[in-house]
Amino acid sequence: VEVGEGATEAAEINAGFLTQVREGRPLVHLKLATSLDGRVATASGESQWITGPQARAWGHRLRATHDAILVGANTVARDDPELTCRLPGLERYSPVRVVLDSRARLSPTSKLATTARVHPVWLICTPAAPATQREALLALGVEIVEVAADATGRVDVATALRALGARDITRLMVEGGGEVAAAFLEAGEVDRLSIFRGGLVLGGDSRSAVGPLGLERLGFAPRFSLVSTRVVGSDTLETWAKAA
Repeated sequence: VEVGEGATEAAEINAGFLTQVREGRPLVHLKLATSLDGRVATASGESQWITGPQARAWGHRLRATHDAILVGANTVARDDPELTCRLPGLERYSPVRVVLDSRARLSPTSKLATTARVHPVWLICTPAAPATQREALLALGVEIVEVAADATGRVDVATALRALGARDITRLMVEGGGEVAAAFLEAGEVDRLSIFRGGLVLGGDSRSAVGPLGLERLGFAPRFSLVSTRVVGSDTLETWAKAA
């Protein structure tokens, strides 16, 4: 449906598919869980839990509605996450787990690597990733996806998204960390933004949800339009869409 009744609703339902067809990449949904002042951890790194159990359950439901979930190598090294959907009845809807890891540093003993044959894990790296590390991960069932590096030697975001689109990923959920969030925002590749806010303040010495963007003027900032706000337990959820 392109015109008339239901056109807007139809476009939203098919947004991921349409983005893949038109742009060759998945729709990108950045999810953040922050304090009231936009922080994700204390200065010492403590982050569990900024938001409550209802917000965390909502986050797992979001995972179940996406084809893939993406994090950076630093998040994996720090938190050793599973990145599955752990809500009763939705476990089989766990998305493909994707790691941006330019040099294939993912530990073979990590939860992701040791469960790669149960729930797929794709590691996106650059040509600089050592062959020995790739081979060790391949032996565990991790799929290696090599893409071009950007000017800093890290995975080029736009190229990585095209690689995911070519593998039929239509909806991608990006969960962190701060450097990854900044990379997607700086590249202009965030279509949706969900921010869960807990009712606490962590201050300027804590860790920001988004890494440096190098902005010199407000006019260069990524902009979004508010779609909805709702209460989730003791927290709030703001949903934003990329401004036209």
